[in-house]
Amino acid sequence: MDALDLARWQFGVTTVYHFLFVPLTIGLGVFVAGLQTAWYRTGKEHYLRLTKFFGKLFLINFAMGVVTGIVQEFQFGMNWSEYSIFVGDVFGAPLALEALLAFFLESTFIGLWIFGWDRLPRGVHLATIWAAVIGSNLSAYFILAANAWMKHPVGYEVVDGRARMTDLWAVLTNSTALAQVPHVIAAAFVVAGGFVLAVCGHHLLRERREERHATAGARTAQDRAGRGRWRDRRSGAAPHRASGDGTSIWRTPMRAALVMTAIAGALVAGSGDMSAKLLYEQQPMKLAAAEGLRQDTAGAPFSIVPGVEVPLLLSFLATNDPNAVVQGTDDLQARFEERFGPADYRPDLPTIFWSFRVMIVFGLSAVGLSVLGLWLTRGRRRDPRPPRRVPAWFARACVLALPLPTIAMIAGWLLSEIGRQPWTVQGELLTAASVSPGVSLTEVAISLAVFTALYGALALAEAVLLVRHVKAGPEPAAPDVPVPALDPPSGGDDAPVDARLQPTLMY
Repeated sequence: MDALDLARWQFGVTTVYHFLFVPLTIGLGVFVAGLQTAWYRTGKEHYLRLTKFFGKLFLINFAMGVVTGIVQEFQFGMNWSEYSIFVGDVFGAPLALEALLAFFLESTFIGLWIFGWDRLPRGVHLATIWAAVIGSNLSAYFILAANAWMKHPVGYEVVDGRARMTDLWAVLTNSTALAQVPHVIAAAFVVAGGFVLAVCGHHLLRERREERHATAGARTAQDRAGRGRWRDRRSGAAPHRASGDGTSIWRTPMRAALVMTAIAGALVAGSGDMSAKLLYEQQPMKLAAAEGLRQDTAGAPFSIVPGVEVPLLLSFLATNDPNAVVQGTDDLQARFEERFGPADYRPDLPTIFWSFRVMIVFGLSAVGLSVLGLWLTRGRRRDPRPPRRVPAWFARACVLALPLPTIAMIAGWLLSEIGRQPWTVQGELLTAASVSPGVSLTEVAISLAVFTALYGALALAEAVLLVRHVKAGPEPAAPDVPVPALDPPSGGDDAPVDARLQPTLMY
């Protein structure tokens, strides 16, 4: 083991950890903005309570994402100076746009949203959360555009051993970026949807437990009063029953999360198909490694697992032609040796192969659960009865399925980044030539140990804060509070509303 190996481990560990927070921040921010929009339009108090509740969870995750993201940029100069020298003139533009435009937009309006609850008009305050959401998505776009350039470099020329950007627009509209951005953003909504479903499932199960305890208490009181269960049956009296999910505050966000996850899942599949076709043209080694295909094959099959294949499907998915030739890893290795010189140009084949399958299986499981939930909680058309209750087993499944979309997204990131190896910039710069020459094994080992311990502590703090706020639930409903008019008779958004409904600071 040398400094290169540990530097790769350090970057991988810190990036995966940072990546835990980014998708949830992107998806949950839009979800919170949607809840606040519903409150603004309807004036219903439960939308306000849900906005503040999920807003706290969003802010905890946002703060952790910012802290862990700062480390990423320092690593470029500390451990990967040769890489920074080569790509700096190209990489600097999208990263500068991300920091100076997107992140400042996001962070500024997040601050206005947090501290503007009782200071800004309702419409202006709603605009702040949407501006922050737009900023977070722009931030993702610029970072993914920079990342896409590493996989498919465009709009540049190499001068004196350095890449010089010749066309910023080509970098920002890279075909790889245009496929990668919607794929990652849609996957982020699946992650956020799974998180919201788990939270709603937890509280629905808690309501069921409280309902059973209330029922048991009512029956005990009847027994003590001399009115046993047999008298209820003889008289036809209905047993005690709580109001059920029809009036539960958690049914609304659960339904919204089910819709969001199902739609986002379809977008993930569509953009994933686009990405596969681009891999065939731009990164054939990654495509072959993901399918375990070693030799060039006409009418290549799609491998489910080793030994189980669907004939012709890989060629069809990659080119829309079931008889097209798909290049294999061994044949590509020979061609790359002729073009770039002796070296091993194959990535870690088992990791790529199984990461692809973990991504598909776990992602489909999360999306399938959302589709099932939409059916189980469907409305009753022209039926005055309350909405269907969420089955307890489904609520429990939502809680247990919490890690599925996150695992799928991390597996997809591993597929994307490890599949590019041994290149940091495809066809231009090898990973072995990217590491800082003056960094020793001991220095990288110390920093890796420190970051691992620090991130472990941050993970524990994040988990404790999230669990604490999830268990606490939203603020209790204000009793007998009239809903304020959406259009006050005078003063517009600046007109005062009922003090008991006026939100306070988030913290």
